[in-house]
Amino acid sequence: MRAGPVTLDEALDRVARVGRLLVALDFDGVLAPLVDDPSDSRPLPGSARAVRRLAGHDTTTVVMVSGRGLDDLATVSGFGPPVGLVGSHGAEFDPELAARLGKDGVLTEAQARRRTELLAGLREVVDGTPGARLETKPAGAAVHVRGMAPAAGTALLERVAAEWVRDGVDATEGKDVLDLAVLRTTKGSAVAALRDVLGADAVLFAGDDVTDESVFRMLRAGDVGIKVGDGDTAAGHRVADPHELTGVLDDLVARRG
Repeated sequence: MRAGPVTLDEALDRVARVGRLLVALDFDGVLAPLVDDPSDSRPLPGSARAVRRLAGHDTTTVVMVSGRGLDDLATVSGFGPPVGLVGSHGAEFDPELAARLGKDGVLTEAQARRRTELLAGLREVVDGTPGARLETKPAGAAVHVRGMAPAAGTALLERVAAEWVRDGVDATEGKDVLDLAVLRTTKGSAVAALRDVLGADAVLFAGDDVTDESVFRMLRAGDVGIKVGDGDTAAGHRVADPHELTGVLDDLVARRG
């Protein structure tokens, strides 16, 4: 047997042959190119077709795993059953997935009060900062600075972190965004839970952001992790951009049969 790293082509060939496959994909920067206004984001047509074809396979489960709130993810992605949706870095699951995982997504009274306080404080900060956007979520909110001058955006996120990241509020840093939640969740924990409940023999995950590293780090031998774009990563493989990932997904469709 040849020694050395497994190529992406070899990895796809192996994972395509397993019995039950979980394909988990981040959305922004992976299926959809990054844009200044998050509401304008849409999946590349070729990737959307490949996702739907994979989701139609009897022994393949496809799930979007995003930092976006669940409703927002459904709107911009255009996906619904049989494509599963996980939002807010694993804090939200679509109704079918939630039922399988036994999750109701309800905050405690203390968490609900904390969220109300958090949203009020963040709105005050964002409303006073041109170019910043606040995305509300069931477990908290995200402050977006994409489109702002880099120095100003960094300063705003540092201010938000200094004022609000404390007991009862967890923060997840992303590209031009800081996600704050009254629940501690990660994409990695969400994908691990899905693997277990689905009984998946292997996982293929593609992501582009630092928030996706929690998934890459929990992958096992035989799984496939694909980093989209530049940056340090624990993923075993890399593609340049969402357009190149379209080709990978098409390849997986053809090999999966």
